[in-house]
Amino acid sequence: MRDNSLSSNVTGDVTSSSLPLAKLKILVVDDDEDSCFYISTVLEADGASVTTVASAAKALEVLPQLLPDVLICDIGMPDEDGYTLIGKIRELKAEKGGNVPAIALTAYADSEDRILALEAGFQIHIAKPVDPDNLVAAVANVLVTE
Repeated sequence: MRDNSLSSNVTGDVTSSSLPLAKLKILVVDDDEDSCFYISTVLEADGASVTTVASAAKALEVLPQLLPDVLICDIGMPDEDGYTLIGKIRELKAEKGGNVPAIALTAYADSEDRILALEAGFQIHIAKPVDPDNLVAAVANVLVTE
């Protein structure tokens, strides 16, 4: 269960440390605008800074400059899927984002899909649709396991 309580300083402002994902940079790769909006809304509400891109090619372009703390990626995308993208990312040097903790967030939800995602280079596989608390927990957990 997520602690949604907010702490405040003497002036009454909310401190960033009260948010579970405060100061985290997250890159979301999904060709579905509604999914990107949902994911970014949930994560930003918990303090994260979220960048969304709609393709694997754009993710590879943005990744080395952004150097996110976490990558959240859809598997089924046109042109290049999430498996191919994570393979290319894992070939990058660490200073270019090659070791970024990665979550596969996808409609491909059976156990075989989970195994494929983990073997491809993702640390966590989550089925869509995802509950907001579970999404925040997954981001926190992927950082702990790295």
